[in-house]
Amino acid sequence: MRRLDEAFFDRSCLEAAPALVGKLLLHRLDDGSVLSLRITETEAYNGVADTACHASKGKTPRAELLWHRPGTIYIYLCYGMHWMLNAVTGAEGDPQAVLIRACDAAPGPGRLTKYLRLDKHLNGHSFVDSPELWIEDDGYTPRLRTDTRVGIGYASPEDQARLWRFIDRNGDAI
Repeated sequence: MRRLDEAFFDRSCLEAAPALVGKLLLHRLDDGSVLSLRITETEAYNGVADTACHASKGKTPRAELLWHRPGTIYIYLCYGMHWMLNAVTGAEGDPQAVLIRACDAAPGPGRLTKYLRLDKHLNGHSFVDSPELWIEDDGYTPRLRTDTRVGIGYASPEDQARLWRFIDRNGDAI
């Protein structure tokens, strides 16, 4: 298994989002144990021109991390109750991110962070060098399908219609 490095994240969210599907997300807990889940679904958020992306509102205190180095961990609270886990992608200064939307044992972004016991304490850290939260490639190859992103009713109709959600079809019923 190989930990993902900064070069992996240093590309467009539209390339990184499908590439993250099938990777392993690992969280080392305070007691030293490690929780591991396979990423089964991601969504791409493509910078200031994408009205579904937090960057479209400018460099606000909440969204400022989107302008950081590739691989930065971006965790925010949604609806005042669910933590959302994202990886900053693209070049530093070009605000893009990938929402890690679901994993094999956690169908949904709120369930995922709850299962992994994540909150904002790792916000601003990096998947590249954090001893607590990282992503590995174990060689698994997903079969991808795309769909529209979820929960972005505030975005323009064009951005709502984009097929920027990437899902592992290996778990789909046939």
